[in-house]
Amino acid sequence: MTINNAVSAMGGIIVMISLLLGSEVITSAFFQNANWLWLTGFVGFNLFQSAFTGFCPAAMIFKAIGLKN
Repeated sequence: MTINNAVSAMGGIIVMISLLLGSEVITSAFFQNANWLWLTGFVGFNLFQSAFTGFCPAAMIFKAIGLKN
């Protein structure tokens, strides 16, 4: 797996988890908290800014653990 693929996969997983935690599908008060959607916004903003700046903390972590470029 390349670094770009890993960043995309991690971003997608975090977005899906935060949407699930922010939705009203599950009946627990922990899961129905709309503040989880801020995590979705943060991931989206980070992906957007990294397209222009080239700075992505997740990519640096994946590079450090040995994924190919």
